[in-house]
Amino acid sequence: MNSNHFQGKYEVELKYRLNSKSEFLETLGLMPHEVMLEENMECDWYFDFPDKALQAQNKSLCIRTMEPSGIKLWIVKGPESDRCEATNITDAYNARSMLETMGYEVVLKAKKTRSIYFLGEFHITVDSLAGIGEFAEFAIMTDDESMLPTYKIELEALASKFGLNHLVLQTKSYKQMFMENGA
Repeated sequence: MNSNHFQGKYEVELKYRLNSKSEFLETLGLMPHEVMLEENMECDWYFDFPDKALQAQNKSLCIRTMEPSGIKLWIVKGPESDRCEATNITDAYNARSMLETMGYEVVLKAKKTRSIYFLGEFHITVDSLAGIGEFAEFAIMTDDESMLPTYKIELEALASKFGLNHLVLQTKSYKQMFMENGA
């Protein structure tokens, strides 16, 4: 399994609402792919200052835990829509505590079930969010900003192999969806 899938400061990501997760997985099963993990429970703690300064700058700060894989991440997104950096951490509890000590507060705690698959250089996440729905994210991370338009076209072509198109493309982040849903 290639660990380079999650390296880079830019991420091209296309998120599609699924009508049928089982049909999506059937199609995936017909393609050569690798499984990173299946049916992991992810818990995301989103932080901001009390005055919502990060939100005002279109930035997002998240501490994520994944079980049973045991992966723990510190994730920063923005201000550009394709800017995303993540790093492994060993102690999510202490990371959250440190952020609170520095004046950040938890603005959202969200849970989802996630599976991650690799198709060549791309990764696909299949997510189930209670009360919101099921989604597939097609993505690639890179340090080469000039490749972003090319990767977007390639990801759209890959998504079309699953019968997904602009009609089911979702432009809101999961954080936005949870906040709108009253989480």
